Amino acid sequence: MLNKELEVTLHKAADSQLKTKPDQNRLGFGVHFTDHMFVMHWNRELGWHNAEICAYRNFSLDPAAMVFHYGQEIFEGLKAYRGKDNQILLFRPMDNLNRMNASALRMCMPRFPVHEILKAMKALVYLDREWVPASDGATLYLRPTMIATEASLGLKPSSKYTFFIIMCPVGAYYAEGFNPVRIYVEDTYVRAVPGGVGEAKTGGNYAASVKALTEAQQKGYAQVLWLDAIERKYVEEIGTSNIFIVIDDELITPPLAGTILPGITRNSVLQLARDRGIKTSERRITIDELFQAQENGSLKEVFSTGTAAVISPVGELCYKDQVISINQGKPGELSMLFFNELQAMQRGQREDRHNWLVRVG
Repeated sequence: MLNKELEVTLHKAADSQLKTKPDQNRLGFGVHFTDHMFVMHWNRELGWHNAEICAYRNFSLDPAAMVFHYGQEIFEGLKAYRGKDNQILLFRPMDNLNRMNASALRMCMPRFPVHEILKAMKALVYLDREWVPASDGATLYLRPTMIATEASLGLKPSSKYTFFIIMCPVGAYYAEGFNPVRIYVEDTYVRAVPGGVGEAKTGGNYAASVKALTEAQQKGYAQVLWLDAIERKYVEEIGTSNIFIVIDDELITPPLAGTILPGITRNSVLQLARDRGIKTSERRITIDELFQAQENGSLKEVFSTGTAAVISPVGELCYKDQVISINQGKPGELSMLFFNELQAMQRGQREDRHNWLVRVG
């Protein structure tokens, strides 16, 4: 099934369906969507079938579709970049697709042929290539998604699924851009528990985080830093991103132990750090250790990593009404280094030593 060659049909949008492209300097995030999308379906008899690139459109789903009632849904996020000579580049798309298949296994959903989906993804991006922004910091964001569509009430794996890819031109994820963000350390709510679905990119993880995020934003913070669900003391993730902490000469990030998402940007930063001989540690770190490092002067910087924000420096942390400023509220040396290096690499302006780039067209 995973090696099946997909026959993808193309139905271009009519001229009347084409949209007016937004101002590249006022894109926001996830607001504007391109002219086309990719869609395919799965059932037990046919496997993946009816794959097509078509005009962006609404879906018609039965009110009993199982995605509405039992949350069988997974998704990914990756970007297309406009590089030198107007080349369109994807960054590590196979890693995203393989991670999506891992999420599918955890959520009892069918896996898909990653090489075939990559070919369809490249065709989709090429068709809507005029939507890839050229302005600094702007990119085309891709959202592959799979949902359970069987009309049935009763907890079980669905017998029908729809997979689709939509795309949107985006600017900076945070309104602050690359300026350091203020983060609230959450010790009341939890994101994920050992043995749960924390390492899967499924919608339920994000729905469960909205309450904590809303309360943090009401206090003036951009995101929350999650602690572990058992002892409420070990640092895990920042909102939708992985976290990195620099203490003395050590670059620290929590280990992948089933409760945090195995980030593609996280992995990229670790590799780039090792390339430069920077000491890296994937280890557990408590919030108290982090605050003590600030007190004794050994905390150099904190930043988060993710596809949407790439690198986001943290300038302030609030924990139990104790507030600390990190690196005087300025971006740190390593966050700037990795941000600039990743941006240059993703746009084809720097040597791709690890074969992370895939050219479109």
